[in-house]
Amino acid sequence: MNSITKNDIINAQKKWAEGLIELGSYKGNREACLKAAKDFVDRMYAYSEGVVLFKPTRARKHQFRLNKEGAVSYFVKGIFPEDKGFALLDWTEIRFENAGYIIDNDRAFAMGNYYFTDSGENEIKVEFTFGYIKMQNGEIKINIHHSSRPDAHPKI
Repeated sequence: MNSITKNDIINAQKKWAEGLIELGSYKGNREACLKAAKDFVDRMYAYSEGVVLFKPTRARKHQFRLNKEGAVSYFVKGIFPEDKGFALLDWTEIRFENAGYIIDNDRAFAMGNYYFTDSGENEIKVEFTFGYIKMQNGEIKINIHHSSRPDAHPKI
């Protein structure tokens, strides 16, 4: 099996961004939205392989989403009342700026900022660290996802 490359990470980030934006297009049809969210999480995250460490940006009370249901809830509303459906916020563009990478054969990490642009052309900067693993079939999936807003805790 070949090692993960920077290009693999960049392509995985592009697929993640495109998938998240696509999820927003289903917000008028709850059944289709849930199906699309489950497919997105299956496609992008390695829950089928074991533990995924997922700390989404806006999760406060239920900070850590260690199972698929928790991830789906965050993206499109679900089992946790605090979830408003992050993927349903009319994102029109998401771009990653990687500050650095650590690549170790079939595991890799990227850290930096990603920027979410909404339909009103407002841009929000979010910090991220993603871990990636290379699956037996060569797919790259996320097994660590931590993101936070740099301005979320101004008193610290």
